[in-house]
Amino acid sequence: MKKKIRILVIVLLVAAAASAVGAAGVWRYLDTPAGSDRLEKYVEIHPGAHFMEVAGILEREGIIRGVRRFRWLAWFKGNETRIKAGEYALYAAMRPSEVLDRMVRGESRTIRVTIPEGFTMRQIADLLAKKELADGGAFFSLASDAQFARSLGVQSDSLEGFLFPDTYHFTKGMGEKRIAALLVGRFLSVFKEGYRRRLEELHMTLEELVTLASIIEKETADPAERPLISAVLHNRLKEGMPLQSDPTVIYGLAGFNGNLTKDDLQKAHPYNTYLIKGLPPHPIANPGEASLKAALFPDAVPYRYFVSKNNGTHHFSTTREEHDRAVAEYQRGGKASSSR
Repeated sequence: MKKKIRILVIVLLVAAAASAVGAAGVWRYLDTPAGSDRLEKYVEIHPGAHFMEVAGILEREGIIRGVRRFRWLAWFKGNETRIKAGEYALYAAMRPSEVLDRMVRGESRTIRVTIPEGFTMRQIADLLAKKELADGGAFFSLASDAQFARSLGVQSDSLEGFLFPDTYHFTKGMGEKRIAALLVGRFLSVFKEGYRRRLEELHMTLEELVTLASIIEKETADPAERPLISAVLHNRLKEGMPLQSDPTVIYGLAGFNGNLTKDDLQKAHPYNTYLIKGLPPHPIANPGEASLKAALFPDAVPYRYFVSKNNGTHHFSTTREEHDRAVAEYQRGGKASSSR
């Protein structure tokens, strides 16, 4: 019995000594950078990456030395499963503990993305793909999914119109769902309570209002004209007149080449507001707050027509006769569009 006790004591002492040596090794490793180079390298960690995969990437990039020691460090700190996906700016002169802590906190590099007002969800998908933040096809498919739209509080068949244009700071590895949720969340935060009360006064659904705002967004680049364009559209809707909006026609054309023709205006599709009355099925772009506000608060004017003056602005008319004279003055080149 005494012999067994002595053996057990020896085993415990050896284990304690080994542990002490191991702990000392960890502490030395904590303060020993892989090198002296302070040139940042961007290291991307994909969602679901195993710890040893992460450590291998860091070693290949010269950020750490010793995959096993780095794993030992992570185990010692209880961080083996806590590294977050993202793109990190790291350099060889960082201590291994700093490298580990940065990835555990998720302090990944942010990428600044500005989504312009009037972009469609296809254009947004392409922009995110260009920035290497998302798979363009996957984002577009997700944004076209009615069930996903409803999960974000959007009562529509897609997220078109609800991906709010603004400047964002995204990180790689966020994924398409999280990016879409952020854009929609921004829209919902902008569409404040006062706007919702006004929406009830207009007896419109939110999707109808956003659809109207998207048309306003695409019809003019002049902020001062937005309430006037809105007035024309509201007046036409009230009187049962077709909106005759070129941007809605363009939205419904596959492979539009930039030249809208008279034949295009005669093509039957749900977005051809020359042939159908009322609003198109859903928004044709993602409007900014100014266009949303214009759709909610049109100017109190009797205008029902406008024509491009070919300088970025429009001439507005109340009667057909006045409008015809304006078309003759501003559109003598025989253009098929830019007047309604």
